[in-house]
Amino acid sequence: MTFDVAATAYDAFMGRYSVLLVEQMADLAGIRPGQRVIDVGCGTGALTLELVRRVGADRVAGVDPSDSLLAAARARLPGVDLRLAGAEQLPYDANTFDAALAQLVVHFMADPVAGVAEMARVTRTGGVVVACVWDFAGGRSPLSPFWTAVQSMDTANEGESRYAGAREGHLVEIFEAAGLRDVEQSVLKADLTHPGFEDWWDPFTRGVGPAGSHAKALDEDQRAELRARTRSLLPAGPFTIEARAWAARGRA
Repeated sequence: MTFDVAATAYDAFMGRYSVLLVEQMADLAGIRPGQRVIDVGCGTGALTLELVRRVGADRVAGVDPSDSLLAAARARLPGVDLRLAGAEQLPYDANTFDAALAQLVVHFMADPVAGVAEMARVTRTGGVVVACVWDFAGGRSPLSPFWTAVQSMDTANEGESRYAGAREGHLVEIFEAAGLRDVEQSVLKADLTHPGFEDWWDPFTRGVGPAGSHAKALDEDQRAELRARTRSLLPAGPFTIEARAWAARGRA
């Protein structure tokens, strides 16, 4: 699995859905002028940009472990403190931020509890920590048709449903294990209409994330079969993918 890919590949694959979550995430965290905030796992900067709109570039920080995605974020977001780092070791002092956010990141953390605990550490006492993960276990992610087709070919493949935070209530469990208080769960919506199957399918061939890595690892015949099985699960275009993400909010 990799996210060390061209920013354009990520934006075409998941970025087109993640931008639909940014306002909801910032609202959930209660981001307002005067605050200092951090975007953990900022990627190409979709959520970071929304934070900049609300508080200004000089009051926003972001970290990501991918050189290529971080380079794109730096080009797009001058003035933002962007650093190469993973969630489990944030390069900031305790009590630095009023809010820490992680959009579609917790399930990729090497240690989700440690990563969320780090988010809490760099957030002031009483500040807010917010994260979200697609509802893979409920079959409501933008990638669910893909993983359903994969599982029809390989019943042992659990796709991304096994990942941290991808089922109802699990983000709450992670937040509480990380020491956050007053933890609440909510659901975020990301509905996107595709003009046809190719618009939906093509980004899967670019090797982004677990789904892209899986597709890229198949031989030509297997990939053709997966494509055909996936296409059979989707209506003729245009069609709308109604994606949902579990979100959790807690206080440091």
